[in-house]
Amino acid sequence: MEEPDKQLVEELCRSGIGRGDLVALAIWPRTGLGMATPTAAASVSLGVEDPSAVVRLVEDALRPRWVLWSNDTAATLAQSGVRIATSWDIAAVDRLLFGGWRTDPARAWAHVHDLALEEIPRNAPADLFGDSGRGGGDREDPVRPDGHLRAEWVSGDWRTTPDRLRRWAELASVVASLQQARLDELASPPRASFTARSESAAELLCAEMSIDGLPMDRGVAEEIVAGIVGPRPRSDSDAAEQRARRDAEVLRHAPPGSDVDLRSPGQVKSLLRRAGFDVPDTRAWRLEALRDAHPVIDALLTWRKAERVATTYGYAWLDERLGADGRLRGTWAGSDGAAGRMTASGGLHNMPAEMRGAVVAEPGRVFVRADLGQIEPRVLAAVSRDAAFARASVADDMYAPVAAQLGVDRSTAKVAVLGAMYGQTTGHGAQALRGLAAAYPVAMTYLEEAARSGQVGRDLRTYGGRLVVMGSTNANEVDEREARRQAAARGRYGRNALVQGAAAELFKVWAVTVRARGADLDARIVLCLHDELLVHVPIEQSDAVARLLDDCLQEAVRRWAPDDSVRFVADIGVIERWSDAKR
Repeated sequence: MEEPDKQLVEELCRSGIGRGDLVALAIWPRTGLGMATPTAAASVSLGVEDPSAVVRLVEDALRPRWVLWSNDTAATLAQSGVRIATSWDIAAVDRLLFGGWRTDPARAWAHVHDLALEEIPRNAPADLFGDSGRGGGDREDPVRPDGHLRAEWVSGDWRTTPDRLRRWAELASVVASLQQARLDELASPPRASFTARSESAAELLCAEMSIDGLPMDRGVAEEIVAGIVGPRPRSDSDAAEQRARRDAEVLRHAPPGSDVDLRSPGQVKSLLRRAGFDVPDTRAWRLEALRDAHPVIDALLTWRKAERVATTYGYAWLDERLGADGRLRGTWAGSDGAAGRMTASGGLHNMPAEMRGAVVAEPGRVFVRADLGQIEPRVLAAVSRDAAFARASVADDMYAPVAAQLGVDRSTAKVAVLGAMYGQTTGHGAQALRGLAAAYPVAMTYLEEAARSGQVGRDLRTYGGRLVVMGSTNANEVDEREARRQAAARGRYGRNALVQGAAAELFKVWAVTVRARGADLDARIVLCLHDELLVHVPIEQSDAVARLLDDCLQEAVRRWAPDDSVRFVADIGVIERWSDAKR
Protein backbone atom coordinates (compact mmCIF):
# COMPACT_ATOMS: atom_id res chain seq x y z
CA MET A 1 0.00 0.00 0.00
CA GLU A 2 1.40 3.41 -0.98
CA GLU A 3 1.90 5.80 1.95
CA PRO A 4 -0.74 8.41 0.83
CA ASP A 5 -3.25 5.63 0.25
CA LYS A 6 -2.55 4.13 3.66
CA GLN A 7 -2.98 7.52 5.30
CA LEU A 8 -6.33 8.02 3.56
CA VAL A 9 -7.65 4.67 4.78
CA GLU A 10 -6.40 5.40 8.31
CA GLU A 11 -8.08 8.81 8.25
CA LEU A 12 -11.40 7.26 7.26
CA CYS A 13 -11.02 4.65 10.00
CA ARG A 14 -10.35 7.35 12.60
CA SER A 15 -13.50 9.17 11.49
CA GLY A 16 -15.55 6.16 12.58
CA ILE A 17 -16.55 4.96 9.12
CA GLY A 18 -17.65 1.34 9.22
CA ARG A 19 -19.32 -1.26 7.08
CA GLY A 20 -22.42 0.11 5.33
CA ASP A 21 -21.82 3.75 6.31
CA LEU A 22 -22.23 6.36 3.57
CA VAL A 23 -19.07 7.62 1.92
CA ALA A 24 -19.53 9.88 -1.10
CA LEU A 25 -17.10 9.33 -3.94
CA ALA A 26 -16.02 11.37 -6.96
CA ILE A 27 -13.22 10.06 -9.16
CA TRP A 28 -11.62 10.87 -12.46
CA PRO A 29 -8.76 8.91 -14.05
CA ARG A 30 -5.38 10.70 -13.89
CA THR A 31 -6.89 13.47 -11.74
CA GLY A 32 -7.61 11.64 -8.52
CA LEU A 33 -10.49 11.23 -6.13
CA GLY A 34 -12.54 12.97 -3.50
CA MET A 35 -14.41 11.38 -0.61
CA ALA A 36 -16.80 12.82 1.93
CA THR A 37 -19.08 11.65 4.74
CA PRO A 38 -22.48 13.08 5.71
CA THR A 39 -21.14 14.43 9.01
CA ALA A 40 -18.11 15.98 7.30
CA ALA A 41 -15.97 14.06 9.80
CA ALA A 42 -13.89 12.96 6.84
CA SER A 43 -13.54 14.95 3.65
CA VAL A 44 -10.45 14.09 1.67
CA SER A 45 -8.90 14.50 -1.75
CA LEU A 46 -6.02 12.74 -3.38
CA GLY A 47 -4.25 13.34 -6.66
CA VAL A 48 -3.47 9.93 -8.13
CA GLU A 49 -3.08 8.39 -11.57
CA ASP A 50 -5.33 5.41 -10.84
CA PRO A 51 -8.02 6.39 -8.30
CA SER A 52 -9.79 3.05 -8.70
CA ALA A 53 -6.88 1.32 -6.92
CA VAL A 54 -7.46 3.54 -3.88
CA VAL A 55 -11.18 2.78 -3.96
CA ARG A 56 -10.33 -0.92 -3.93
CA LEU A 57 -8.24 -0.43 -0.77
CA VAL A 58 -11.01 1.41 1.03
CA GLU A 59 -13.60 -1.10 -0.18
CA ASP A 60 -11.58 -4.03 1.12
CA ALA A 61 -10.78 -2.34 4.44
CA LEU A 62 -14.10 -0.71 5.33
CA ARG A 63 -16.83 -1.90 2.91
CA PRO A 64 -18.79 1.38 3.03
CA ARG A 65 -21.93 2.21 1.07
CA TRP A 66 -20.55 4.45 -1.66
CA VAL A 67 -22.60 7.52 -2.56
CA LEU A 68 -22.38 8.01 -6.33
CA TRP A 69 -23.94 10.70 -8.50
CA SER A 70 -24.78 7.99 -11.06
CA ASN A 71 -23.63 4.62 -12.29
CA ASP A 72 -21.07 6.36 -14.52
CA THR A 73 -18.72 6.15 -11.53
CA ALA A 74 -19.48 2.45 -11.08
CA ALA A 75 -18.75 1.92 -14.78
CA THR A 76 -15.39 3.69 -14.43
CA LEU A 77 -14.54 1.42 -11.51
CA ALA A 78 -15.75 -1.73 -13.27
CA GLN A 79 -13.66 -0.82 -16.31
CA SER A 80 -10.66 -0.92 -13.99
CA GLY A 81 -11.69 -4.24 -12.48
CA VAL A 82 -13.08 -2.79 -9.23
CA ARG A 83 -16.55 -4.00 -8.21
CA ILE A 84 -17.95 -2.35 -5.12
CA ALA A 85 -20.49 -4.18 -3.01
CA THR A 86 -23.06 -1.49 -2.18
CA SER A 87 -23.91 2.06 -3.14
CA TRP A 88 -26.36 4.91 -2.84
CA ASP A 89 -27.00 5.98 -6.43
CA ILE A 90 -28.27 9.56 -6.40
CA ALA A 91 -29.74 9.37 -9.91
CA ALA A 92 -31.61 6.13 -9.15
CA VAL A 93 -33.03 7.49 -5.89
CA ASP A 94 -33.99 10.74 -7.59
CA ARG A 95 -36.04 8.78 -10.14
CA LEU A 96 -37.59 6.76 -7.32
CA LEU A 97 -38.60 9.84 -5.33
CA PHE A 98 -39.65 12.18 -8.10
CA GLY A 99 -40.65 9.93 -10.98
CA GLY A 100 -39.74 9.70 -14.62
CA TRP A 101 -36.46 8.73 -16.16
CA ARG A 102 -34.65 12.00 -16.85
CA THR A 103 -32.25 13.16 -14.17
CA ASP A 104 -28.76 14.60 -13.63
CA PRO A 105 -26.91 16.18 -10.68
CA ALA A 106 -28.52 19.59 -11.25
CA ARG A 107 -32.00 18.10 -11.26
CA ALA A 108 -31.39 15.88 -8.23
CA TRP A 109 -29.93 18.85 -6.31
CA ALA A 110 -32.90 21.04 -7.24
CA HIS A 111 -35.40 18.38 -6.21
CA VAL A 112 -34.12 17.92 -2.66
CA HIS A 113 -33.67 21.68 -2.17
CA ASP A 114 -37.15 22.51 -3.51
CA LEU A 115 -35.72 24.69 -6.28
CA ALA A 116 -37.65 25.40 -9.48
CA LEU A 117 -36.64 22.94 -12.20
CA GLU A 118 -37.29 25.48 -14.93
CA GLU A 119 -34.65 27.73 -13.37
CA ILE A 120 -31.87 25.13 -13.52
CA PRO A 121 -28.98 26.95 -15.24
CA ARG A 122 -27.71 25.75 -18.58
CA ASN A 123 -24.37 26.30 -20.21
CA ALA A 124 -24.64 29.12 -22.75
CA PRO A 125 -22.24 31.27 -24.76
CA ALA A 126 -21.32 34.61 -23.25
CA ASP A 127 -23.47 37.57 -24.28
CA LEU A 128 -22.17 40.96 -25.48
CA PHE A 129 -21.22 41.90 -21.93
CA GLY A 130 -19.30 38.66 -21.24
CA ASP A 131 -21.99 37.12 -19.03
CA SER A 132 -22.47 33.43 -19.80
CA GLY A 133 -25.38 33.09 -17.39
CA ARG A 134 -23.22 31.71 -14.58
CA GLY A 135 -25.28 33.40 -11.92
CA GLY A 136 -22.63 35.56 -10.23
CA GLY A 137 -20.81 34.82 -7.02
CA ASP A 138 -17.57 32.88 -6.60
CA ARG A 139 -17.15 30.64 -9.61
CA GLU A 140 -15.03 28.28 -7.53
CA ASP A 141 -18.15 27.60 -5.50
CA PRO A 142 -20.24 24.95 -7.31
CA VAL A 143 -23.43 26.36 -5.76
CA ARG A 144 -24.72 29.63 -7.20
CA PRO A 145 -26.18 32.41 -5.04
CA ASP A 146 -29.67 31.30 -6.15
CA GLY A 147 -29.02 27.82 -4.73
CA HIS A 148 -28.67 25.92 -8.01
CA LEU A 149 -25.57 24.01 -9.06
CA ARG A 150 -23.42 25.82 -11.57
CA ALA A 151 -23.91 24.46 -15.08
CA GLU A 152 -20.18 24.39 -15.77
CA TRP A 153 -19.59 22.18 -12.72
CA VAL A 154 -22.39 19.82 -13.76
CA SER A 155 -20.91 19.71 -17.26
CA GLY A 156 -17.51 18.53 -16.02
CA ASP A 157 -15.59 21.23 -14.15
CA TRP A 158 -15.87 19.04 -11.02
CA ARG A 159 -13.26 16.65 -12.40
CA THR A 160 -10.44 19.11 -13.13
CA THR A 161 -8.61 19.00 -9.75
CA PRO A 162 -8.53 16.76 -6.66
CA ASP A 163 -9.98 19.58 -4.55
CA ARG A 164 -12.90 19.92 -6.92
CA LEU A 165 -13.44 16.17 -6.76
CA ARG A 166 -13.59 16.45 -2.96
CA ARG A 167 -16.11 19.30 -3.21
CA TRP A 168 -18.20 17.31 -5.69
CA ALA A 169 -18.22 14.39 -3.25
CA GLU A 170 -19.31 16.72 -0.44
CA LEU A 171 -22.26 17.87 -2.54
CA ALA A 172 -23.19 14.25 -3.28
CA SER A 173 -23.13 13.55 0.44
CA VAL A 174 -25.52 16.44 1.05
CA VAL A 175 -27.95 15.19 -1.60
CA ALA A 176 -27.87 11.63 -0.25
CA SER A 177 -28.72 12.82 3.25
CA LEU A 178 -31.61 14.94 1.98
CA GLN A 179 -32.88 12.05 -0.14
CA GLN A 180 -32.90 9.83 2.92
CA ALA A 181 -34.95 12.43 4.75
CA ARG A 182 -37.45 12.56 1.87
CA LEU A 183 -37.76 8.78 1.91
CA ASP A 184 -38.46 8.91 5.63
CA GLU A 185 -41.40 11.21 4.91
CA LEU A 186 -43.18 8.64 2.73
CA ALA A 187 -46.01 6.51 4.10
CA SER A 188 -43.81 3.43 4.38
CA PRO A 189 -40.25 4.73 4.82
CA PRO A 190 -38.56 1.40 5.68
CA ARG A 191 -39.82 -0.09 2.43
CA ALA A 192 -38.89 2.97 0.34
CA SER A 193 -35.41 3.12 1.86
CA PHE A 194 -34.98 -0.58 1.12
CA THR A 195 -36.02 0.07 -2.48
CA ALA A 196 -33.51 2.92 -2.72
CA ARG A 197 -30.72 0.57 -1.69
CA SER A 198 -31.76 -2.22 -4.06
CA GLU A 199 -32.23 0.23 -6.95
CA SER A 200 -28.73 1.54 -6.27
CA ALA A 201 -27.30 -1.98 -6.31
CA ALA A 202 -29.13 -2.60 -9.58
CA GLU A 203 -27.25 0.36 -11.06
CA LEU A 204 -23.97 -1.29 -10.04
CA LEU A 205 -25.12 -4.43 -11.84
CA CYS A 206 -26.04 -2.37 -14.90
CA ALA A 207 -22.59 -0.80 -15.00
CA GLU A 208 -20.97 -4.21 -14.77
CA MET A 209 -23.14 -5.77 -17.48
CA SER A 210 -22.38 -2.82 -19.75
CA ILE A 211 -18.66 -3.48 -19.32
CA ASP A 212 -18.80 -7.30 -19.38
CA GLY A 213 -21.11 -7.77 -22.34
CA LEU A 214 -23.08 -10.83 -23.42
CA PRO A 215 -21.10 -13.85 -24.73
CA MET A 216 -21.86 -14.43 -28.43
CA ASP A 217 -20.31 -16.63 -31.10
CA ARG A 218 -19.69 -14.40 -34.15
CA GLY A 219 -19.52 -17.32 -36.56
CA VAL A 220 -22.85 -18.72 -35.43
CA ALA A 221 -24.40 -15.24 -35.43
CA GLU A 222 -23.34 -14.58 -39.02
CA GLU A 223 -24.66 -17.99 -40.09
CA ILE A 224 -28.04 -17.15 -38.57
CA VAL A 225 -28.13 -13.76 -40.28
CA ALA A 226 -27.12 -15.32 -43.61
CA GLY A 227 -29.89 -17.90 -43.30
CA ILE A 228 -32.47 -15.14 -42.90
CA VAL A 229 -31.28 -12.34 -45.22
CA GLY A 230 -28.54 -13.90 -47.31
CA PRO A 231 -24.75 -13.52 -47.39
CA ARG A 232 -23.02 -10.33 -46.28
CA PRO A 233 -23.51 -7.76 -49.09
CA ARG A 234 -20.30 -6.73 -50.81
CA SER A 235 -21.54 -3.23 -51.70
CA ASP A 236 -24.51 -0.88 -51.43
CA SER A 237 -25.80 -2.09 -54.79
CA ASP A 238 -25.52 -5.70 -53.57
CA ALA A 239 -27.56 -4.77 -50.49
CA ALA A 240 -30.16 -3.07 -52.70
CA GLU A 241 -30.47 -6.21 -54.82
CA GLN A 242 -31.04 -8.30 -51.70
CA ARG A 243 -33.80 -5.91 -50.56
CA ALA A 244 -35.43 -6.11 -53.98
CA ARG A 245 -35.40 -9.92 -53.90
CA ARG A 246 -36.98 -9.94 -50.44
CA ASP A 247 -39.67 -7.52 -51.62
CA ALA A 248 -40.35 -9.62 -54.72
CA GLU A 249 -41.13 -12.68 -52.58
CA VAL A 250 -44.08 -10.75 -51.13
CA LEU A 251 -45.22 -8.88 -54.22
CA ARG A 252 -45.48 -12.02 -56.34
CA HIS A 253 -48.47 -12.97 -54.16
CA ALA A 254 -50.06 -9.52 -54.45
CA PRO A 255 -52.98 -8.72 -56.76
CA PRO A 256 -51.89 -7.83 -60.32
CA GLY A 257 -50.63 -4.29 -60.79
CA SER A 258 -49.62 -3.80 -57.17
CA ASP A 259 -46.68 -1.40 -56.84
CA VAL A 260 -46.23 -1.17 -53.09
CA ASP A 261 -43.55 0.09 -50.74
CA LEU A 262 -43.59 -2.62 -48.11
CA ARG A 263 -41.94 -0.25 -45.64
CA SER A 264 -45.01 2.01 -45.68
CA PRO A 265 -47.80 0.80 -43.33
CA GLY A 266 -50.36 2.81 -45.30
CA GLN A 267 -49.42 1.20 -48.59
CA VAL A 268 -49.37 -2.26 -46.98
CA LYS A 269 -52.92 -1.63 -45.72
CA SER A 270 -53.97 -0.75 -49.25
CA LEU A 271 -52.33 -3.92 -50.57
CA LEU A 272 -54.19 -6.04 -48.03
CA ARG A 273 -57.45 -4.28 -48.83
CA ARG A 274 -57.04 -5.19 -52.52
CA ALA A 275 -56.39 -8.76 -51.41
CA GLY A 276 -59.69 -8.74 -49.51
CA PHE A 277 -58.57 -7.89 -45.97
CA ASP A 278 -59.67 -4.56 -44.53
CA VAL A 279 -57.60 -4.33 -41.33
CA PRO A 280 -57.38 -1.30 -39.00
CA ASP A 281 -53.57 -1.60 -38.84
CA THR A 282 -50.76 -3.89 -39.92
CA ARG A 283 -49.45 -4.97 -36.54
CA ALA A 284 -47.83 -8.39 -36.49
CA TRP A 285 -50.22 -9.91 -33.97
CA ARG A 286 -53.21 -8.90 -36.11
CA LEU A 287 -51.71 -10.31 -39.29
CA GLU A 288 -50.59 -13.49 -37.53
CA ALA A 289 -54.25 -14.43 -37.01
CA LEU A 290 -54.73 -14.17 -40.79
CA ARG A 291 -51.50 -15.91 -41.81
CA ASP A 292 -53.23 -18.93 -43.39
CA ALA A 293 -55.95 -16.87 -45.08
CA HIS A 294 -53.85 -15.67 -48.03
CA PRO A 295 -50.28 -16.34 -49.26
CA VAL A 296 -49.46 -12.63 -49.30
CA ILE A 297 -49.95 -12.38 -45.52
CA ASP A 298 -47.66 -15.33 -44.80
CA ALA A 299 -45.07 -13.87 -47.18
CA LEU A 300 -45.41 -10.43 -45.55
CA LEU A 301 -44.78 -11.81 -42.06
CA THR A 302 -41.75 -13.75 -43.30
CA TRP A 303 -40.50 -10.58 -45.02
CA ARG A 304 -40.86 -8.58 -41.82
CA LYS A 305 -38.67 -10.96 -39.87
CA ALA A 306 -35.97 -10.80 -42.52
CA GLU A 307 -36.26 -7.02 -42.84
CA ARG A 308 -35.87 -6.57 -39.10
CA VAL A 309 -32.74 -8.66 -39.06
CA ALA A 310 -31.33 -6.98 -42.16
CA THR A 311 -31.90 -3.43 -40.92
CA THR A 312 -31.44 -3.75 -37.16
CA TYR A 313 -29.88 -7.08 -36.17
CA GLY A 314 -27.77 -7.95 -39.17
CA TYR A 315 -24.14 -7.65 -40.18
CA ALA A 316 -23.89 -3.94 -39.34
CA TRP A 317 -25.24 -4.61 -35.83
CA LEU A 318 -22.68 -7.35 -35.24
CA ASP A 319 -19.87 -5.16 -36.56
CA GLU A 320 -20.89 -2.31 -34.24
CA ARG A 321 -21.82 -4.19 -31.09
CA LEU A 322 -19.91 -7.48 -31.01
CA GLY A 323 -16.35 -6.99 -29.80
CA ALA A 324 -13.25 -8.92 -30.78
CA ASP A 325 -13.52 -10.66 -27.39
CA GLY A 326 -16.83 -12.23 -28.39
CA ARG A 327 -18.97 -10.02 -26.16
CA LEU A 328 -22.06 -8.14 -27.36
CA ARG A 329 -22.35 -4.81 -25.57
CA GLY A 330 -24.97 -2.18 -24.95
CA THR A 331 -25.58 0.34 -22.18
CA TRP A 332 -27.72 -0.95 -19.33
CA ALA A 333 -30.00 1.25 -17.22
CA GLY A 334 -31.79 0.37 -14.01
CA SER A 335 -35.07 2.07 -14.88
CA ASP A 336 -37.00 2.57 -18.12
CA GLY A 337 -39.36 5.15 -16.61
CA ALA A 338 -42.56 4.74 -14.62
CA ALA A 339 -42.47 0.95 -14.42
CA GLY A 340 -38.83 0.97 -13.30
CA ARG A 341 -37.82 -2.04 -15.40
CA MET A 342 -34.20 -2.65 -16.34
CA THR A 343 -33.42 -1.96 -19.97
CA ALA A 344 -30.50 -1.87 -22.37
CA SER A 345 -29.45 -0.30 -25.64
CA GLY A 346 -27.71 -2.05 -28.52
CA GLY A 347 -30.49 -4.55 -29.16
CA LEU A 348 -29.90 -6.51 -25.98
CA HIS A 349 -33.52 -6.14 -24.87
CA ASN A 350 -35.20 -6.71 -28.23
CA MET A 351 -32.99 -9.33 -29.83
CA PRO A 352 -35.00 -11.56 -32.21
CA ALA A 353 -35.52 -15.08 -30.90
CA GLU A 354 -33.68 -16.43 -33.92
CA MET A 355 -30.44 -14.75 -32.77
CA ARG A 356 -30.48 -16.42 -29.35
CA GLY A 357 -28.79 -19.46 -30.83
CA ALA A 358 -25.63 -17.35 -31.18
CA VAL A 359 -25.55 -16.49 -27.45
CA VAL A 360 -23.15 -19.26 -26.43
CA ALA A 361 -21.31 -19.73 -23.15
CA GLU A 362 -17.54 -19.48 -23.33
CA PRO A 363 -15.34 -22.61 -23.08
CA GLY A 364 -15.35 -24.01 -19.56
CA ARG A 365 -18.54 -22.13 -18.68
CA VAL A 366 -22.29 -22.52 -19.04
CA PHE A 367 -25.35 -20.38 -18.50
CA VAL A 368 -27.70 -20.81 -15.59
CA ARG A 369 -30.96 -19.33 -16.78
CA ALA A 370 -33.86 -18.51 -14.48
CA ASP A 371 -37.28 -17.11 -15.33
CA LEU A 372 -39.81 -15.97 -12.75
CA GLY A 373 -43.14 -17.72 -13.23
CA GLN A 374 -46.31 -15.62 -13.46
CA ILE A 375 -44.64 -12.84 -11.52
CA GLU A 376 -47.22 -10.12 -12.14
CA PRO A 377 -50.31 -11.92 -10.73
CA ARG A 378 -48.21 -13.15 -7.81
CA VAL A 379 -47.00 -9.60 -7.18
CA LEU A 380 -50.59 -8.35 -7.34
CA ALA A 381 -51.56 -10.91 -4.70
CA ALA A 382 -48.71 -9.72 -2.48
CA VAL A 383 -49.07 -5.95 -2.76
CA SER A 384 -52.88 -5.98 -2.55
CA ARG A 385 -52.78 -8.46 0.37
CA ASP A 386 -55.69 -10.40 -1.06
CA ALA A 387 -55.70 -13.60 1.01
CA ALA A 388 -57.80 -15.57 -1.49
CA PHE A 389 -55.57 -14.58 -4.40
CA ALA A 390 -52.51 -15.40 -2.31
CA ARG A 391 -53.83 -18.94 -1.76
CA ALA A 392 -53.95 -19.40 -5.54
CA SER A 393 -50.24 -18.57 -5.71
CA VAL A 394 -49.37 -21.76 -3.81
CA ALA A 395 -49.88 -23.70 -7.05
CA ASP A 396 -47.05 -24.02 -9.57
CA ASP A 397 -49.53 -22.75 -12.16
CA MET A 398 -51.42 -19.94 -10.47
CA TYR A 399 -54.01 -19.71 -13.25
CA ALA A 400 -55.28 -23.26 -12.58
CA PRO A 401 -56.87 -22.54 -9.16
CA VAL A 402 -58.14 -19.19 -10.45
CA ALA A 403 -59.85 -21.02 -13.33
CA ALA A 404 -61.40 -23.50 -10.90
CA GLN A 405 -62.64 -20.66 -8.69
CA LEU A 406 -64.22 -18.87 -11.65
CA GLY A 407 -65.57 -22.01 -13.30
CA VAL A 408 -63.76 -21.38 -16.60
CA ASP A 409 -60.88 -22.96 -18.50
CA ARG A 410 -57.29 -21.97 -17.74
CA SER A 411 -56.87 -19.88 -20.91
CA THR A 412 -59.92 -17.78 -20.10
CA ALA A 413 -58.77 -17.31 -16.50
CA LYS A 414 -55.36 -16.12 -17.67
CA VAL A 415 -56.88 -13.63 -20.10
CA ALA A 416 -59.17 -12.34 -17.35
CA VAL A 417 -56.35 -11.83 -14.84
CA LEU A 418 -54.12 -10.11 -17.40
CA GLY A 419 -57.10 -8.04 -18.53
CA ALA A 420 -57.65 -6.86 -14.96
CA MET A 421 -54.03 -5.76 -14.68
CA TYR A 422 -53.89 -4.15 -18.12
CA GLY A 423 -57.36 -2.59 -18.17
CA GLN A 424 -58.84 -4.81 -20.91
CA THR A 425 -62.55 -5.09 -20.16
CA THR A 426 -63.93 -6.48 -23.44
CA GLY A 427 -63.31 -9.49 -25.65
CA HIS A 428 -62.23 -12.97 -24.60
CA GLY A 429 -62.38 -13.37 -20.85
CA ALA A 430 -64.60 -10.33 -20.20
CA GLN A 431 -67.26 -12.36 -18.41
CA ALA A 432 -64.64 -14.09 -16.27
CA LEU A 433 -63.11 -10.69 -15.57
CA ARG A 434 -66.34 -9.65 -13.93
CA GLY A 435 -66.20 -12.80 -11.81
CA LEU A 436 -62.77 -11.83 -10.48
CA ALA A 437 -64.31 -8.97 -8.50
CA ALA A 438 -66.41 -11.45 -6.53
CA ALA A 439 -63.67 -14.06 -6.12
CA TYR A 440 -60.79 -11.71 -5.34
CA PRO A 441 -62.34 -8.39 -4.22
CA VAL A 442 -59.26 -7.03 -2.41
CA ALA A 443 -56.95 -7.41 -5.43
CA MET A 444 -59.53 -6.04 -7.87
CA THR A 445 -60.26 -3.07 -5.60
CA TYR A 446 -56.53 -2.33 -5.47
CA LEU A 447 -56.46 -2.16 -9.26
CA GLU A 448 -59.65 -0.14 -9.51
CA GLU A 449 -58.38 2.45 -7.04
CA ALA A 450 -55.19 2.81 -9.06
CA ALA A 451 -57.25 3.24 -12.22
CA ARG A 452 -59.46 5.91 -10.64
CA SER A 453 -56.41 7.83 -9.42
CA GLY A 454 -54.93 7.69 -12.88
CA GLN A 455 -58.12 8.85 -14.53
CA VAL A 456 -58.17 12.09 -12.54
CA GLY A 457 -54.43 12.65 -12.92
CA ARG A 458 -53.49 11.85 -9.33
CA ASP A 459 -49.91 10.61 -9.03
CA LEU A 460 -49.31 7.11 -7.68
CA ARG A 461 -46.55 5.33 -5.81
CA THR A 462 -45.64 1.71 -6.31
CA TYR A 463 -45.40 -0.73 -3.43
CA GLY A 464 -41.70 0.06 -3.17
CA GLY A 465 -42.21 3.83 -3.21
CA ARG A 466 -41.52 4.79 -6.85
CA LEU A 467 -43.48 7.85 -7.95
CA VAL A 468 -45.61 7.31 -11.05
CA VAL A 469 -46.48 10.71 -12.51
CA MET A 470 -49.90 10.54 -14.14
CA GLY A 471 -50.42 14.02 -15.57
CA SER A 472 -53.85 15.28 -16.55
CA THR A 473 -55.90 16.52 -19.47
CA ASN A 474 -56.13 20.23 -20.22
CA ALA A 475 -59.88 20.58 -20.62
CA ASN A 476 -59.45 23.77 -22.63
CA GLU A 477 -57.45 21.99 -25.34
CA VAL A 478 -59.55 18.87 -26.02
CA ASP A 479 -63.23 18.10 -26.41
CA GLU A 480 -65.18 15.99 -23.93
CA ARG A 481 -64.83 12.79 -25.92
CA GLU A 482 -61.07 13.15 -26.17
CA ALA A 483 -60.85 14.02 -22.47
CA ARG A 484 -62.69 10.79 -21.60
CA ARG A 485 -60.40 8.79 -23.87
CA GLN A 486 -57.30 10.25 -22.25
CA ALA A 487 -58.67 9.65 -18.76
CA ALA A 488 -59.41 6.01 -19.60
CA ALA A 489 -55.90 5.58 -20.99
CA ARG A 490 -54.41 7.04 -17.79
CA GLY A 491 -56.54 4.65 -15.77
CA ARG A 492 -55.24 1.64 -17.68
CA TYR A 493 -51.71 2.97 -17.36
CA GLY A 494 -52.09 3.54 -13.62
CA ARG A 495 -53.32 0.05 -12.76
CA ASN A 496 -50.62 -1.55 -14.91
CA ALA A 497 -47.81 0.69 -13.64
CA LEU A 498 -48.44 -0.31 -10.03
CA VAL A 499 -48.21 -4.03 -10.82
CA GLN A 500 -45.35 -3.77 -13.32
CA GLY A 501 -43.49 -1.37 -11.07
CA ALA A 502 -43.72 -3.64 -8.03
CA ALA A 503 -42.71 -6.64 -10.15
CA ALA A 504 -39.67 -4.72 -11.40
CA GLU A 505 -38.72 -3.87 -7.82
CA LEU A 506 -38.88 -7.51 -6.73
CA PHE A 507 -36.96 -8.64 -9.81
CA LYS A 508 -34.14 -6.21 -9.05
CA VAL A 509 -33.97 -7.32 -5.41
CA TRP A 510 -33.57 -10.87 -6.71
CA ALA A 511 -30.95 -9.87 -9.29
CA VAL A 512 -28.79 -7.89 -6.88
CA THR A 513 -29.01 -10.70 -4.31
CA VAL A 514 -27.71 -13.10 -6.96
CA ARG A 515 -24.98 -10.57 -7.80
CA ALA A 516 -23.87 -10.45 -4.15
CA ARG A 517 -24.19 -14.14 -3.28
CA GLY A 518 -22.79 -15.40 -6.57
CA ALA A 519 -19.50 -13.51 -6.45
CA ASP A 520 -17.70 -16.29 -4.55
CA LEU A 521 -18.77 -18.79 -7.23
CA ASP A 522 -17.52 -16.57 -10.07
CA ALA A 523 -21.13 -16.26 -11.27
CA ARG A 524 -21.69 -13.18 -13.43
CA ILE A 525 -25.11 -11.96 -14.51
CA VAL A 526 -24.85 -11.14 -18.22
CA LEU A 527 -28.50 -10.47 -19.08
CA CYS A 528 -31.62 -9.25 -17.28
CA LEU A 529 -34.59 -9.55 -19.63
CA HIS A 530 -37.89 -8.55 -18.05
CA ASP A 531 -38.31 -11.44 -15.57
CA GLU A 532 -35.35 -13.55 -16.74
CA LEU A 533 -31.76 -13.82 -15.53
CA LEU A 534 -28.90 -15.29 -17.54
CA VAL A 535 -25.87 -16.06 -15.39
CA HIS A 536 -22.47 -17.03 -16.86
CA VAL A 537 -20.76 -19.54 -14.55
CA PRO A 538 -17.93 -22.08 -14.50
CA ILE A 539 -19.21 -25.55 -15.46
CA GLU A 540 -18.17 -27.02 -12.11
CA GLN A 541 -20.28 -24.43 -10.26
CA SER A 542 -23.42 -24.77 -12.38
CA ASP A 543 -25.42 -26.95 -9.97
CA ALA A 544 -24.45 -24.78 -7.00
CA VAL A 545 -25.46 -21.62 -8.85
CA ALA A 546 -28.77 -23.16 -9.93
CA ARG A 547 -29.56 -23.82 -6.25
CA LEU A 548 -28.31 -20.36 -5.38
CA LEU A 549 -30.73 -18.69 -7.79
CA ASP A 550 -33.71 -20.25 -6.04
CA ASP A 551 -32.25 -19.53 -2.59
CA CYS A 552 -31.74 -15.90 -3.62
CA LEU A 553 -35.32 -15.67 -4.87
CA GLN A 554 -36.66 -16.85 -1.53
CA GLU A 555 -34.33 -14.45 0.29
CA ALA A 556 -35.46 -11.58 -1.95
CA VAL A 557 -39.11 -12.39 -1.32
CA ARG A 558 -38.59 -12.50 2.46
CA ARG A 559 -36.98 -9.06 2.35
CA TRP A 560 -39.41 -7.53 -0.17
CA ALA A 561 -42.86 -9.02 0.44
CA PRO A 562 -45.22 -7.83 3.19
CA ASP A 563 -45.60 -11.40 4.47
CA ASP A 564 -44.99 -15.01 3.45
CA SER A 565 -48.49 -15.68 2.11
CA VAL A 566 -47.54 -15.50 -1.60
CA ARG A 567 -45.39 -18.13 -3.26
CA PHE A 568 -42.92 -17.06 -5.95
CA VAL A 569 -41.38 -19.61 -8.28
CA ALA A 570 -38.68 -19.67 -10.95
CA ASP A 571 -37.94 -22.03 -13.80
CA ILE A 572 -34.19 -22.69 -13.53
CA GLY A 573 -32.00 -24.63 -15.93
CA VAL A 574 -28.38 -25.09 -17.00
CA ILE A 575 -27.81 -24.47 -20.72
CA GLU A 576 -24.94 -23.92 -23.14
CA ARG A 577 -26.70 -21.44 -25.38
CA TRP A 578 -29.61 -19.12 -24.76
CA SER A 579 -31.83 -20.78 -27.38
CA ASP A 580 -31.69 -24.04 -25.35
CA ALA A 581 -33.95 -22.50 -22.70
CA LYS A 582 -37.50 -23.82 -22.44
CA ARG A 583 -40.11 -21.34 -23.66
